[in-house]
Amino acid sequence: MALFFIAGMAYATWGVHVPTVRDKFHLDPAALSVALFVLTGGSIAATVTNAKWITRVGTRRACLVGGLVLAGSMALILVAPTYWVLLPVLAAFGAGMATMDVAMNAEASAVEQALGRPIMSSLHGMFSIGGMIGAGAGGIALAHGMSSLIHMLLAALVCAGVLVLACPSVLPHVPHTESHHESSKASRWRSPVLWALGAVALIALIAEGAMYDWAAVYMRDVVRSTPAFASAGYAAFTGAMAAGRFAGDAVRARFGAVQLVFVSASLACVGMIGALVLPFSVTALVGFAMMGLGLANMMPVIFAAAMRVKGIHAAEGLAHVASIAYVGLLFGPVLIGGVAQATNLSVGLSVVALCAALVAFIGPRVLKRLGV
Repeated sequence: MALFFIAGMAYATWGVHVPTVRDKFHLDPAALSVALFVLTGGSIAATVTNAKWITRVGTRRACLVGGLVLAGSMALILVAPTYWVLLPVLAAFGAGMATMDVAMNAEASAVEQALGRPIMSSLHGMFSIGGMIGAGAGGIALAHGMSSLIHMLLAALVCAGVLVLACPSVLPHVPHTESHHESSKASRWRSPVLWALGAVALIALIAEGAMYDWAAVYMRDVVRSTPAFASAGYAAFTGAMAAGRFAGDAVRARFGAVQLVFVSASLACVGMIGALVLPFSVTALVGFAMMGLGLANMMPVIFAAAMRVKGIHAAEGLAHVASIAYVGLLFGPVLIGGVAQATNLSVGLSVVALCAALVAFIGPRVLKRLGV
């Protein structure tokens, strides 16, 4: 729970300071987009290349190394003297985040199996809580006159401190069965189930990434709400997502992953359609909250399934699916923006509803093949 919390806090701290980075380096939208692309590109590169290393050194060491790279690079973001120094720092930040992400999720899967009950959604809920607290603490600190540099350094120090305290309790290695060990020669790149799970994750993250980037814009430009109410739309989505994750484990234990994904994705689809068809303040808030509840458990369930594919080590299965999924997070908001530019934002966000419908249709069929 501590590792998931600091990962969420670190990512939110970066999010708070995106405008700070833009202003310090005098970036136009194109240059800022390149910086964001490099960060996500670092994450994708790490998930593709680090899986075997995580399998070899174990989740404890991988969490520690990935987390320290994350904290160290976060401390350097506002120290970078030029834009061209900033870019490799952001790539390292993304790589550290992704390495820690794969390792701590593999650890979570092992603990979940040892406990004999679902815990993955609650752990992802701690990521959401860390994000909310990180963003809130950052806003309060800056409002009270703390410099952006000092805030980033303190946040990095907190992350590193919690990491060092928590890692001794992490399992040195994720256990796997002998059958997994014997069939480890089976390449994750040739597993159709992993590719199918990756496709579902990609579609889900297109929708999730679009909501993070476009929810407030929709409230402001289409619903014509006040700036405060526009922020409420973003809050409704993220708050409902956090609540849905903490409830997700109990629902998965009671009804199973297949039913959870079908109902959740259907709820997200209905919520998005409602927000688009009825572009009023209250209905949009309700629709965004339904989207948050619906998308809350997509990644926890898919990640848990990826780590149980026969013949593939948990860390390698997760890394494969995560690397595909991050492509959706990278290009999803751009896709929505392109459709919106050609038509309007309501049509652009209809892609989100379509993604949710696709997950509701495809996701349960993929999970049934795994027997989860």
